[in-house]
Amino acid sequence: MTTVASRTELYAEVQQFYAEQMQRLDNRDIPGYAATFTEDAEFEHTPGIPPARTRAGIIADLVEFHKRFETDPMQRRHWFNMINLQPQDDGTIVSTAYCLVVKIRPNSKPEIAPSCVVHDVLVRADGALLTRSRRVVHD
Repeated sequence: MTTVASRTELYAEVQQFYAEQMQRLDNRDIPGYAATFTEDAEFEHTPGIPPARTRAGIIADLVEFHKRFETDPMQRRHWFNMINLQPQDDGTIVSTAYCLVVKIRPNSKPEIAPSCVVHDVLVRADGALLTRSRRVVHD
């Protein structure tokens, strides 16, 4: 039976996981970000582009994706909120969260784009959370 305390602990754990994961991405620590996924993970983040599969595939995909920002002084910040967690009987956790990406450039006002809904399946490996699949749907 799920108790308020166990749901609260799970919510706090997932929030901390997302904070660490998104800070790795925002700092362009792509290998570190990919390490938060299972080896056989699937990651779909850009409309019209097939999902990346495996950690190595996620790294290759994100290296290519971030090339467009190489000469842009922009800093991106991913904000996850409104996290809805649904623990499953098989031990996985289905997570749905809202994500705003804030783009910050020197001497400019922050820009929010895109706004997304993130659909994750989280699993435990050696007691730690990992993302088995992520599908990002842009608003």
